[in-house]
Amino acid sequence: MDGNGRWAEGRSLARTDGHREGASAVRRVVRAARRRGIEYLTLYAFSLQNWGRPSTEVGELMRLLATFLRDEREDLMRRGIRLVTIGRIHALPDSLRVALAELVQATSSNRGMTLCLALSYGAREAIVDAVRTIVDAVQLGELASENIGEQTIDAALDGGLPPVDLLIRTSGEQRLSNFLLWESAYAELCFVQKRWPDFMASDLGAALRWYAGRDRRFGLVASVRQRLRRRSATSSRTLPGM
Repeated sequence: MDGNGRWAEGRSLARTDGHREGASAVRRVVRAARRRGIEYLTLYAFSLQNWGRPSTEVGELMRLLATFLRDEREDLMRRGIRLVTIGRIHALPDSLRVALAELVQATSSNRGMTLCLALSYGAREAIVDAVRTIVDAVQLGELASENIGEQTIDAALDGGLPPVDLLIRTSGEQRLSNFLLWESAYAELCFVQKRWPDFMASDLGAALRWYAGRDRRFGLVASVRQRLRRRSATSSRTLPGM
């Protein structure tokens, strides 16, 4: 969700005004995603590198997050949205960590959609943390090194989320900026010129239509991919009668 600060500066406003408008964009996009039946939505809300911003800006971002958790609780429950987080949450202020934990617990039984907030997050750092977890398991004799595979790394990465299908970045930037590097191996990358505060439900719809037109081969030639899809569909149809 990029471009809050530049959105504000282009209007001779404080960067914090841009973050407040960005929070409004979060609300409308989350609701639009829920209406469209999207099962998982991850928002890159605050990176590990963002801690290096001016303290006043960081403080405003923390306050906006606290306000979101308080004001959106009822809406998340009503819409059946489960909240989870990824990132080094221990770095957040104590009061914010408590509020996050309470809302994560309160929404844990919701099944309408999973909303993941990436907070104090960096993909490289997440991979480092996952490697440490795996090394510890090997040293404790809980895991044999020859049994380490992709699923091992998937399990060690926090969040328990599926691979990314569609990654949208706003503000015209065309890079991943340390976001879900492992999980986005086969993601379709959609770069949008609009800055995040101007991103509307219609823009989400346009990105989804673009995604629907992509040919997702996952390294296979199209004919092989189609054959595997037909085989999978046939298996699914015949399974109940077995």
